[in-house]
Amino acid sequence: MRIFDPHIHMTSRTTDDYRAMYAAGVRALVEPAFWLGQPRTSAGSFTDYFDGLLGWEPYRAAQFGVRHHCALALNPKEANDPRCAEVLELLPRYFAKDGVVAVGETGFDSVTAAEEKAFTAQLALAVEHALPALVHTPHRDKAAGTARSLDVIRESGIPAERVVVDHLNELTVRQVLEAGCWAGFSIYPDTKMEPDRMVAILREYGTERILVNSAADWGHSDPLRTRATGEAMLAAGFTAEDVDRVLWRNPVAFYGASGRLDVRPQDPDPALLFAGNSVQRGSR
Repeated sequence: MRIFDPHIHMTSRTTDDYRAMYAAGVRALVEPAFWLGQPRTSAGSFTDYFDGLLGWEPYRAAQFGVRHHCALALNPKEANDPRCAEVLELLPRYFAKDGVVAVGETGFDSVTAAEEKAFTAQLALAVEHALPALVHTPHRDKAAGTARSLDVIRESGIPAERVVVDHLNELTVRQVLEAGCWAGFSIYPDTKMEPDRMVAILREYGTERILVNSAADWGHSDPLRTRATGEAMLAAGFTAEDVDRVLWRNPVAFYGASGRLDVRPQDPDPALLFAGNSVQRGSR
């Protein structure tokens, strides 16, 4: 089983997670920009964070045989903090870099005016830089938040097929697919979606334009939930071809629209060790 996790926050994960993911079949991933866990005090903290997503994390992932890509944005939770607003002016220079395969996460957290302003601005940047967009939907009143998200997407002029609307559930999948967008589902141990619920959705809606991710982050989450979903699909009678479409070919197709995706096989690379350490320290 080959797996491309289209939404996972590896900054919050350990090297043990990378090892386990590789053993489970994960060979590529996209890490979207998200919140720090506590309020950022300035937009300057984003530059170090973005640089890490473009440099440090791909280096760390390569040690374990995983291709790392990123999506960059001012995420909706932090869009409400005026101290972070100027990061919108910094983003264009990052969107020119090869490791960036999408704009994201943008969208709504609490559906505020500040969030919508940042959302609209970043969809415009996605159009300008010919990048797909990853849209976060709110965890509260999801149906209304998803409906408003689709309104903003339509108003932006970005082609619907270049947008994945994420963190969906049974109440929101139909409207997203009917709008022509990709439908993203985060499989969590306790919240959002579970593998069996995901299988039921796939039975009803099919495997086209569906992305399944672990969205593993600071909280109680599991970077192997993509694998668990694939196993649940097989147990429910889906074919290996169906699993490959959902867990590999769909994310490759979506993020491949950036023209920057690299999913060539990459074995764990011990040559990246430095003086016996798993990370380099200082200059070489």
